[in-house]
Parts: sequence; C-alpha cells; structure tokens
Amino acid sequence: MKTPNQEFEVSFEFFPPKTAEGIEKLRETRKELAKFDPEFFSVTFGAGGSTRDRTMETVLEIQREGYQAAPHISCISSSKAEIRDLLQAYQAHGIKRLVTLRGDVPSGEVSAGDFRYASELVEFIRAETGDYFHIEVAAYPEFHPEAKTPAADLLNLKRKMDAGANSAITQYFYNADAYFRFVDQCDEIGITIPVVPGVMPIYNITQLARFSSICGAEIPRWLKMRLEEYGDDMASLRALGVDVVSELCEMLLAGGAPSLHFYTLNQSATITTIINNISAATE
Repeated sequence: MKTPNQEFEVSFEFFPPKTAEGIEKLRETRKELAKFDPEFFSVTFGAGGSTRDRTMETVLEIQREGYQAAPHISCISSSKAEIRDLLQAYQAHGIKRLVTLRGDVPSGEVSAGDFRYASELVEFIRAETGDYFHIEVAAYPEFHPEAKTPAADLLNLKRKMDAGANSAITQYFYNADAYFRFVDQCDEIGITIPVVPGVMPIYNITQLARFSSICGAEIPRWLKMRLEEYGDDMASLRALGVDVVSELCEMLLAGGAPSLHFYTLNQSATITTIINNISAATE
C-alpha cells in the first residue's frame, strides 16, 4: 500500500544493470521505491536491442518479486520475427504492459529493420496480440528533436493512439506550462489517452546537460544558471534540484496530471525525498 499521505500514483523507470554489483544495487533501489506502491516498474531497452537479454532478465526478476514490470520494446533494427518472438516470450511469462518506442539508431547503424516508427510497432503488437498488452508510448511536450514541426509531432502521437496505444509517458521537462499546453493541444486534436509526465531528478549538471542535448528537453536558463553557480558543491546542487523537482511535481498534480513517472537512473534516495515532499505538501 502507499505510504501515509501519498494520494497520487507513481511509476519508475530502470535500466538493466551490466554487473553483479549493479544488479544488487538495483534490487536495493526497488526495495526502497516499492514502498510507494508503484503502478509498475519499467525497464529500458538499449539502442538496437543491445540490452535485449538483460532487459528481459530484469523484467522477469521484478515480476517474481511480485511487482508489475513493463519492458521497453524498441523497433529500430528489429525484424517482425524478432519482435514476434519477444512478444510471445513476454506473454508466456504473464507480462501485461509494454513501453513501446521507436528507439535510437545505434552508432554506425544503416538498416532500420522492419519498422520505421513507433506507430507501426504499436499496430504490429495489436495485430499479433490483440488487447493483451497495455501499451505505453512516448510523448514530447517540448517536441521530439527530429520533429519537423510541433503539429507534426502531435499528429505522430495521435497515430500511435489510433494504432492502439493505451497511454503516453512524456519526455522530462522543467516547465510545467509546457506540459499543460501540450495536454490542451492533445485535447484539441482528439488525443484522449492519459498523458503521464516523466520526471527527471537533478543529480549532476553535466549529466543533465548531456541527456537534454540528446533528447531535446529544455533546461530553463534560470535553472541552468543556478545549478552552474554551485560548481562542485554537489550537496547544494542536489538540494536545489530536489526543491525544483518537488515543486514541479506538486504543480503537475494540482493541474490534473494523472500520475508521475520517475526516471530513476537506478537510484532511490533523491526520489524518495521528492515523493515525501509532495506528500507533505498535499496533506
């Protein structure tokens, strides 16, 4: 059950560990975050399927622990036969939820496989498995970095919904207005599935800047300058990050966000503080 005063739903994303030490660390992280009664734990899928086996191993371990696990499935560099085998394996193990993505093209990769877009993968999953899976897809309040226009990006999300997606998880952002504006625009073109905000805690300005340059997420100028001001004072930087992200989450929930999806980077302490802050603020 949820911790006292937690009146909102959460879910958490992990990446599959590479080492025995990483596996053990993730077990401890899950143990800590499980007290928030998450709707599911998702597990990422490396570019071009580079973590395929480790993703499945992590997902099945989470399920054995009694939690709902949602593997990411990426279509880039994948054949229909490979995806079919993966779907059948997850069905055989009773996995009921998927996070379905186009995925990143691996460095030096030329062939894109049998699928070009996530909407095609969603359509294929529905054709193969009917309504068996709850399908999550990605959404971009600040627009996909490869989108030609904001309108084209919205239409891409609608294609994913029309293909059979049940809900969407957004790329992270630090401007609540970007999310609310995006949800309004979704309503205007008939996107009716829940759009859950993705939340990235702030651990390290260099790391955050690198992630943001890749995925197109904007770090507001005021926040970037405040973070840079702390330099190597990691304690102050992380304290500011906790305050900023806690306040962002409070605004999102107050404005009607259906739940919160945390990008954990396989860590629990900062997220635990943030969730406790939100719970205290909503008492």
